[in-house]
Amino acid sequence: MPFPNSSDLNPSSFILASIPGLEAAHFWMAILLCSMYIVAVTGNCVVLFIVKTEPSLHAPMYFFLCMLAAIDLALSTSTVPRVLAFYWFNTREISFSACLVQMFLIHTLSAIESTVLLAMAVDRYVAICHPLRHAAILTNAATAKIGLVAMARGVLFFLPLPLLLLPLPFCSSRVLSHSFCLHQDVMNLACANTTPSVVYGLTAILLVMGLDAILICLSYVLILKAVLRLALWKERLKVFSTCIAHICVVLAFYVPLIGLSVVHRFGKDLAPLVHIIMGNIYILVPAVLNPIIYGVRTKQIQRRILNLIHIHNDRTAQ
Repeated sequence: MPFPNSSDLNPSSFILASIPGLEAAHFWMAILLCSMYIVAVTGNCVVLFIVKTEPSLHAPMYFFLCMLAAIDLALSTSTVPRVLAFYWFNTREISFSACLVQMFLIHTLSAIESTVLLAMAVDRYVAICHPLRHAAILTNAATAKIGLVAMARGVLFFLPLPLLLLPLPFCSSRVLSHSFCLHQDVMNLACANTTPSVVYGLTAILLVMGLDAILICLSYVLILKAVLRLALWKERLKVFSTCIAHICVVLAFYVPLIGLSVVHRFGKDLAPLVHIIMGNIYILVPAVLNPIIYGVRTKQIQRRILNLIHIHNDRTAQ
């Protein structure tokens, strides 16, 4: 697609990144991404269904898990179908407005997920360090309010990102470094001073994801202190094992986020394949792993899934 040599205000479209030399493999890459997407959608829908239908799971930790499942569904659905269309049908163009909307959704949903992970860490802290006050502090109403605050926080912090990009002129190059739209990626194509956008984007990341990560670490320091005060190792392991699933989910979220940030900051000379793979990992891996982690670690979810399988097998046998 030809582009003018001069800069334009509000370009009509951007070009999603492909992997040089591997265009013939796009079909098989799409198969892999589609398989992961199906696993993510199925797993998170199963989690939502089980928590809704199992009264024993009507507790703050599992309501937060439902929030995570809904966020992962929204995040993967806002990006993966467009990526699959690119790989299967070679539709590389994405309109300027659609790119800004996708960028807003990715960053906002990531911020909401970070806040929910912090709330889950606080839930673990209260349950272990103040068990007698847990039911009084984290009521269903309080859980719902935390969810609303997480949504408002994500929207308020990351709505300015696309608004800051709207008045900027863009250069003749419209090629992104990912197969979807991210703020830093789009911002790097601007032909004007992007300092306000850079400063605000970094500030928003630090005040949301950065602050959340620090508070999650602090909550686990306090949890470890409480666990180590227990007399028996068996008791320590039993209590701390209730946190394993949450720790794994936190790592599944923050490790790809940090990896993608490092690639953006220091990986300008890396092969395009690295950028694309890191971007896809950031979008899909948490959505795939979260329901698997909690399915493996939560006995109530395991039992409900086995019951559903037995019911299906019985109906099939009849």
